[in-house]
Amino acid sequence: MNPRILDACCGSRMFWFDKSNSNALFLDKRSETVFAKDKSCKTGLRKIEVIPDIVGDFTSMPFKDNYFYLVVFDPPHLKTLGTTSWMAKKYGKLDNNWKDVISKGFDECIRVLKTNGTLIFKWNESEIMSSEILSLIPYKPLFGHTTGRQSKTIWITFMKD
Repeated sequence: MNPRILDACCGSRMFWFDKSNSNALFLDKRSETVFAKDKSCKTGLRKIEVIPDIVGDFTSMPFKDNYFYLVVFDPPHLKTLGTTSWMAKKYGKLDNNWKDVISKGFDECIRVLKTNGTLIFKWNESEIMSSEILSLIPYKPLFGHTTGRQSKTIWITFMKD
């Protein structure tokens, strides 16, 4: 069966109910199992597994144009993390050229999305507001919803014309 859904930067597949859904293809530039210090765990270490189906960069994806019905785009959203922090290991970290990276990521997600397909974008506004992200791209969102303890995570929906 050909996958109909792409998770363009799957990380540890945190928000998936079925982390091995056969309709989905999981892409990430990392493939690793790491342990990070975490005082909230009994052992003092948190195990983080990033095991994508395909190792690849969301700014240059190895897929044909107009291939997926649904694309999920949940890129790293923090730029001030220490390299050894568990959050950096779990979510990744934005580089200094993050604006270009996020813009290219959107372009790639739209490119691999079928016409009338849906793009779900997830962003956390702890350091960078979603309005700044939206100002970087030419795509207009349909609607969105904020979630999280401090309402800093926003899920935004786009449809490819």
